[in-house]
Amino acid sequence: MTGQRGKGRCASTRSRFVVASLALAVVVTGCGGGDDAVQTTTVGSDVPIDRVVNVAGERGLYLRCSGTGSPTVVMEGGDGDTSDSYAFAERRLAAVTRTCVYDRANLGGSDPAPGPRGFTDLVEDLDRLLVNADVPGPYVLVGTSGGGYIVAGYAFANPTQISGMAFIEVPAPFRDPPPPIVEETKWNHPSNVEQRDYLQVEKDAWAARKEVGDIPITIVSNAYSDDEIEAATFPSERNGMRTNVQDQRGWLTLSPRAKQTIVHTGHAVEEADPELVINVILEVIKAARNQ
Repeated sequence: MTGQRGKGRCASTRSRFVVASLALAVVVTGCGGGDDAVQTTTVGSDVPIDRVVNVAGERGLYLRCSGTGSPTVVMEGGDGDTSDSYAFAERRLAAVTRTCVYDRANLGGSDPAPGPRGFTDLVEDLDRLLVNADVPGPYVLVGTSGGGYIVAGYAFANPTQISGMAFIEVPAPFRDPPPPIVEETKWNHPSNVEQRDYLQVEKDAWAARKEVGDIPITIVSNAYSDDEIEAATFPSERNGMRTNVQDQRGWLTLSPRAKQTIVHTGHAVEEADPELVINVILEVIKAARNQ
């Protein structure tokens, strides 16, 4: 939300419509070699999805899936970000496997849901969405910033469905947040469009950490420069920025094959170096297929 908790791009509104055409299953190979040259494993015809899917009563979430193959990549945007935050990666990933993005409640094309929105609410919404839309596993889960807590929670609840994960700058919980940040991140603050209890969600996800399985996991962590740290407003924020890389090693407990990649991009890695993020995800897909 502030500093290393930056919300990223503003949410955009998406109209609802259904794409009814069928996609024939094909084998696609990336051009020119490199990490993009990941061969698609086809599982038969997959129907593109571009619609709102019911998840609770009459409440629905907007879901978009394209491509064919397994594992299915599910990407979770950062705080306040819609499915469009992954527009930079969708086409490239869908060329090699089934790829899905969605809007959380109160964002984009999804229906509203009352706050406070907690860790369990967010994880259960993702669970119901994948089940009700008949999105097949196993999954490679990708979480950017605050989205990482949600995919972590889903993985803890459904470990046998997970074949790989990528955490893109997902910090440890904010230690000793100052009153202005506590106020700004309250679920009922006017700027909190998601009506999400941000600080508690971070704590709950971190406390729930456990081994998911012997699967490929990459944690992308930013090492803040001295200038960036000194420019932060609050002392506790500066402390968290100094220990960001070390703190994020806490995600390594999720798998004996988990590894950390250190970058110097700032918190919004996907904005500063989208190619790096795409390649990290492609690498996890490849490793998941080879296990």
